Amino acid sequence: MRIVTIEEQWSDPALSAASMPSMTELVPGIEAMFDPGAGMPYTERVHLLTDIGAARIADMDRNGITTQVLSCNNMFLPAEVAPALTTAANNTVAEAVAAHPGRFAAFATLPTAVPDAAARELHRCVSELGFVGTTIMGRTDGEFLDRPRFDPILSAASELRVPIYLHPAPPPLAVSDANYADGLSPVVSASMRMPAWGWHQETAVHFLHLILAGVLDRYPDLQFILGHWGEFIPFYLDRLDEAMPQRMTKLDRSFREYFHDNVFITPSGMFGQAQLRYCVDTVGVDRIIHAVDFPYVGNEGAVSFLAESHLSDQDKDKIAHANADNLLGLR
Repeated sequence: MRIVTIEEQWSDPALSAASMPSMTELVPGIEAMFDPGAGMPYTERVHLLTDIGAARIADMDRNGITTQVLSCNNMFLPAEVAPALTTAANNTVAEAVAAHPGRFAAFATLPTAVPDAAARELHRCVSELGFVGTTIMGRTDGEFLDRPRFDPILSAASELRVPIYLHPAPPPLAVSDANYADGLSPVVSASMRMPAWGWHQETAVHFLHLILAGVLDRYPDLQFILGHWGEFIPFYLDRLDEAMPQRMTKLDRSFREYFHDNVFITPSGMFGQAQLRYCVDTVGVDRIIHAVDFPYVGNEGAVSFLAESHLSDQDKDKIAHANADNLLGLR
């Protein structure tokens, strides 16, 4: 079975270094969380973050992964350095895609703090470099993407007909301090702010904000991708439509309709059969695409997760590659 996975991370050292001061401010205890003795389960393969060549492909081959769609880790990049660093990172991953035909594709990383430059970079990446969309990680300067300043980015993605992968990032410090700091050890607090809970809830709020602000009414064909089984939202679609009906929101469609029309979801390495069954029933198999969240999660379970599922062979193929092929124009 051909397997395409689309939330696969890589890091550019210069970009990561420029982002780190903001990360350490937003997530006190982040160093403790990634200490080898802390018990964090997502550290075994972090040395592969910077590898977008032979070592990564060898791991893919061992575990039956045909193609990874690569996303550069980019959170809270300062405006004064963002355009140059993201251009360099995109050039780097474009070289890797060209060097390994069929094994890699790429989502653009954007200087979202400079929205006009971000729109130009997205146009360059898609039109000149052959990228298949963009990954945006959380808020920029504390603001969601629905703020008017970010409209050039949304407009560019809509015009180019490429998706935005809305990836988790830590909540603002005031939010995470209030929710995840009091009475917890630094390492537990850091995990609660990020992969255990906090940044999934933050991403759900971010996407709901986009709907409620009318982004998908202005851009009805714009597609978003949400990882981790839709960042909680599929499990609350009935409640959202009940608590915020259209007579209240004044929107064109219900939450369920926006989710069915404008969202693809991925497991992001959360290979639970119960979650798969629920999401197939709720959002439909045509809106689910495979993802591992490599290298934080290993590739080992990607093939067996589908092979052992209740799905027909046709539906397995949809999640394994066909939905990604159609959305991203992969060959």
